[in-house]
Amino acid sequence: MTKFKFLMLLVSLVFIGVSIKAYCLYQAISPNGISYWNTSNETNQQKIDHNLWQQFLSKYLTSDEELSIRYINYGSVNNEDRKILDKYLNQLQSIDPRHYQKDVQLAYWINLYNALTVQIVLEHYPIESIKNIGDGFTGPWNMELVTISGQAVTLNQIEHGILRAFWKDNRVHYVINCASIGCPDLPTHAFSSDNIEQQFNIAAIRFVNQEKAVKFIDGKLHLSSIYSWFSEDFGSSTSATIEHVKQFAKPTLKAQLDEFSAEVEFEYDWRLNENKSR
Repeated sequence: MTKFKFLMLLVSLVFIGVSIKAYCLYQAISPNGISYWNTSNETNQQKIDHNLWQQFLSKYLTSDEELSIRYINYGSVNNEDRKILDKYLNQLQSIDPRHYQKDVQLAYWINLYNALTVQIVLEHYPIESIKNIGDGFTGPWNMELVTISGQAVTLNQIEHGILRAFWKDNRVHYVINCASIGCPDLPTHAFSSDNIEQQFNIAAIRFVNQEKAVKFIDGKLHLSSIYSWFSEDFGSSTSATIEHVKQFAKPTLKAQLDEFSAEVEFEYDWRLNENKSR
């Protein structure tokens, strides 16, 4: 084997190894609860203030009505508003959520996840995809981004070790956003501990009826890869997933799903959730 061929083989093996690492990262992670966070104080009537996050969303979250997709205008965020976002996240880090009611905790973790994701993108902007953060392939999900109650916390821990593990509600996937076009859109309002059912259902209905979640092409059903990666949250089978989707599908889509009995393909758009036409 020539030196050149050896080097090419070595490069190929490294690329394959990194690709496998990235592939595994995006596959389903079972919701393994972090026991430290599994406690609450149901007698505490206090709420947590998310007004700074709402202020940021109101200014930079925009909607393409034609495509029915929401974007963050990352390139327009000024230094003053970066400081507002930083202040909000610092406030959340100063709070021990275990001292609050479970509903208040739910809003805390959802808003923390979404705001952290926006912050990490802004810190690395401009980028084509959130996956470009870190080593360029695996994204920021296992990076220790904040410290809460003395515990270093990652995005994966929030999603899989807290939200999915302790709330066991598959609709949580519809209210957290990974800064990608293929992800459920950011809610227009900071998540609230009030009207949780309504907020979950609004987000579920929105996503299910978007083409990035469910669409038919040449007789094939195309579903978001979210339903593949987290299959166990949606019944662990394609038929169970379709039944879940039908709960939130509008009449025309539901009728199509009722008649469906062919192939299913999964897809996901990892491009950054920004509108480059602006």
